[in-house]
Amino acid sequence: FAAEISSREIHPLKHETNRVIVAVVGSNMKNTPGIAARAFQALGQNGINVSAIAQGSSEYCISIVVERENEAKALNALHDAFFLSERKTIHLFFVGTGNVGSKLLEQIDQHAASLYEQMLEIKLVAAANSRRMRFEIDGLDPLAAIELDDANEPFDLDDFVERMRQLNLPNCIFVDCTASDLVAEKYAEILRSSISIATPNKRANSAEYGKYLELKKAAEKANVKYFYETTVGAGLPVIGTLNDLILSGDSVVRIEAVLSGTLSFIFNSFTSDRSFSEVVREAKEMGYTEPDPRDDLSGTDVARKLLVLARETGTPLELEDVEVESLIPAQCAQVANGEEFLDKLPESDAEFAQRIESAEAAKQRLRYIGILENGRARVSLEAVSEDHPFYSLSGSDNIISFVTKRYFDCPLVVKGPGAGNDVTAAGVFADIIRIASYLS
Repeated sequence: FAAEISSREIHPLKHETNRVIVAVVGSNMKNTPGIAARAFQALGQNGINVSAIAQGSSEYCISIVVERENEAKALNALHDAFFLSERKTIHLFFVGTGNVGSKLLEQIDQHAASLYEQMLEIKLVAAANSRRMRFEIDGLDPLAAIELDDANEPFDLDDFVERMRQLNLPNCIFVDCTASDLVAEKYAEILRSSISIATPNKRANSAEYGKYLELKKAAEKANVKYFYETTVGAGLPVIGTLNDLILSGDSVVRIEAVLSGTLSFIFNSFTSDRSFSEVVREAKEMGYTEPDPRDDLSGTDVARKLLVLARETGTPLELEDVEVESLIPAQCAQVANGEEFLDKLPESDAEFAQRIESAEAAKQRLRYIGILENGRARVSLEAVSEDHPFYSLSGSDNIISFVTKRYFDCPLVVKGPGAGNDVTAAGVFADIIRIASYLS
């Protein structure tokens, strides 16, 4: 091609190293629609970039050039697409085996057989808690992964993520069942490595707005999924419903929500016949609150959830932009721990008694509500009347009211269990299955 290069009819040759050729070979390929599409879809969904393609005149072969480091991953992805297409294998990397994580692992184990019959195999390749981690390329027993003892290697987050990347397996999902900022900070790196994420950890989406956008863009660019339905309403379809409204051309006017199962239970149980401190202690004993109830009563968790919803609507708020009414009395804020807080809380019963008596006199009920409207977000204790959709709330239920241009006179309401490890785990499990459906 010297003459053509000299006359600039073609570009000069470019030498690229560390490439391999993967070939899909079969008879009568020209007359079988979708062969090339299936191959490129399998590679694209696993983040494998194709440098060059060629189909021979013999109609027996499609040759694909990929980076050498993706050779095994490409072969596995193509093998799944053509020879194991009836059954899809999902490789799971799991961090956080606490309350929600352990329930999720139990659910994965419980439904493994039925999913296998439905042509889906979930293979747990790695699991970790705050102290230990374990990798097993052939798959871990989900129940055994709940309790990782000292026989397993020490947990190192950087090492865990790097080994996950180096394994370079097809159809990978990273599951984060922690509430850790450190794990959330790894999301962008994981997504850029063509690994999808399913998580109930709201720390990433309620961090700086720029980081939230970075995660969205990273998932889109790498052609992977980032699902976090359970960050707002446990197992309730809140984010999915909101996104469906927006994608269908609707626009949000106002969101009003009770987003804490703990605070829902407290104010559904609180009457003038009972003291506020008594109800909070009962919620603690029943396992509804955090070890230190101030983590619930501060309102920060509700603010984070409302912030996630705000950002899904395109409202660029930061956490400090959310107006939060804390329910922690000033005299209780500086005590050392949760037990001391509960012991001191009765000193503030009179203040809360005045609020509940005032509400009951007006035939109202107290609800801790998050409101997003006109680009502003606030979280506060409100008294609602009988005609309000939140009036009849019971137990630890959450409720979210969407007022949109389409649902203006009659808001769209999502209501159901807003707390509980089982329902949250089930929501994460649903996200895993949704990602698996995309990868299949």
